[in-house]
Amino acid sequence: MADERANGAGGVLVAFTLGALVGAVVALLFAPAKGEETREAIGEKAREGAQRTREFLKHQRETMASAVERGREA
Repeated sequence: MADERANGAGGVLVAFTLGALVGAVVALLFAPAKGEETREAIGEKAREGAQRTREFLKHQRETMASAVERGREA
């Protein structure tokens, strides 16, 4: 049961992050800025999002490895 809640929380976090990223891209596309500036901003946000995703996945892998290890010890 605790595992189900942990998976649900991770899914909600991923959905929230993706929603925030999509919202940021849409806002940039509709903002009154030059095309080059907009493309640079989108690229920067995409790199930030990719980095956050890598960090999140690394944390999730560590958490899962720790849980597996605790299960083996039990």
